[in-house]
Amino acid sequence: MANSIIHGASFHHVALKVNDFDASLAFYKALGFEVYKSWGEGDKRAAMLDIGSGEYFEMFAGGSDETPYGRYFHLAVRCDCCDEAFAAAIKAGAKEKIAPKDVDIPSQPSIYPVRIAFVYGPDGEEIEFFQIRG
Repeated sequence: MANSIIHGASFHHVALKVNDFDASLAFYKALGFEVYKSWGEGDKRAAMLDIGSGEYFEMFAGGSDETPYGRYFHLAVRCDCCDEAFAAAIKAGAKEKIAPKDVDIPSQPSIYPVRIAFVYGPDGEEIEFFQIRG
């Protein structure tokens, strides 16, 4: 059944902030996840891992002792129009975190250009709307 509010909605990725990036990357690779894209250095490192189905698990460095078991960072929903999804979320009661904007992620290899927006859901959870441009 298609989503009648957010057109083209599907799961894109879940993001996790980790304390030990190298250990976490090795663990998920041992589970068969493959690095699709990666970018940044040190505590700004990130990697998008293909879980084997074309859906992704995104990992960010920079966790702290306050998040000793890792922390889910956000849920990303793929959509046809980021602006429409953002507006629908705000209308439904979400709070704005980041208004829709175009982003070119400096990954290696290069990632497709995207348009993204973030909102906070009713319990403070972060939701990203993720539109592939072009």
